[in-house]
Amino acid sequence: MDQKKRYEIEFPINSSPQLLYQYISTPSGLSEWFADNVNSRGEFFTFIWDGSEEKARLASKKAGEKVKFKWVDDQNKDTEYYFEIHILVDELTKDVSIMVVDFAEQTEINEAKLLWENQISDLKHLIGSV
Repeated sequence: MDQKKRYEIEFPINSSPQLLYQYISTPSGLSEWFADNVNSRGEFFTFIWDGSEEKARLASKKAGEKVKFKWVDDQNKDTEYYFEIHILVDELTKDVSIMVVDFAEQTEINEAKLLWENQISDLKHLIGSV
């Protein structure tokens, strides 16, 4: 299997950072736009899409600013891959955006970015930021 490459993608979003944080950091918030369902037990989150499950550990979070989930293997050991969602606020304009950091195989980066665009679009519809 090819080594996955890190990439970043930024999305402007018309929302308060506090509201956004609820949607990126809680199982109920994430299950409304990111996955079909999200369960958590302690620091471990299970993301469910079309019947398939992926497990991640909430590696770090900073209230109102960012979350980082590290994907884990079957023994709950961290893998080298993760995804991060940062809430960015421009100091001058107060414009809010979301920066996503994720990994994909080189040949799948464009497809992965499209998937994020669709998911962030769902989030924007959810919070009325269309």
